[in-house]
Amino acid sequence: MRITVIIPALDEEAAIAGVIGEVPPELVHEIIVVDNGSTDRTAARARAAGARVVREPERGYGAACMAGVRAAGNADLLVFLDGDRNEDPAEMGQVLAPVLAGQADLVVGSRVRGPLGVRALSPQQRAGNRVVALLLRLLYGLAVTDVGPFRAVPARVLRELGMEHRSYGWPVEMLVKAARRGYRIVEVPVSCRPRVGRSKVGGTLRGSVLAGYHMLRTTLAYAWRR
Repeated sequence: MRITVIIPALDEEAAIAGVIGEVPPELVHEIIVVDNGSTDRTAARARAAGARVVREPERGYGAACMAGVRAAGNADLLVFLDGDRNEDPAEMGQVLAPVLAGQADLVVGSRVRGPLGVRALSPQQRAGNRVVALLLRLLYGLAVTDVGPFRAVPARVLRELGMEHRSYGWPVEMLVKAARRGYRIVEVPVSCRPRVGRSKVGGTLRGSVLAGYHMLRTTLAYAWRR
């Protein structure tokens, strides 16, 4: 099974080489870093650390993830991971395990179920997670505790979902579409570390508001689609 790691990155030169270096080499065939318009040396450092770098000039988390999926080509299984060192790539084995064992079609790493619990999240993230998790349960019957970025999904499943969102709604869109299609969604506990550098989402009021808006809008939008 060909496993590819996709890391969307925007101005992560301080962290990206360390993240790539922590990915277990025995588990993956390729690491793709999607440079989403960085103005620093993110691309150069990622390339030097051994990743393949592709560029996606359109800003947006979903746009960067989609560019990584296209670049992954004939990969069988995709792992999504942020480039800020917030997650621990060494835990990739436990994120992959349910899919490899045939027990899940989508695995999401839950920081809430990890060692630090809700303390791992900022107040804005806690509030957003709480609301989105409630709506996911009410509208889709989906019991999750975290809409985290660390996840694993077979490439064929992701293609069947027909992902559309180009911005912050991408992680929620994946969950709601998978739930509506009856795919098996499993959460596993993952660690949450202090990120390197300033967060473009939780670290700014504008980023927090935009992320919250897109997540809530996406959660509601697909509930009444046929």
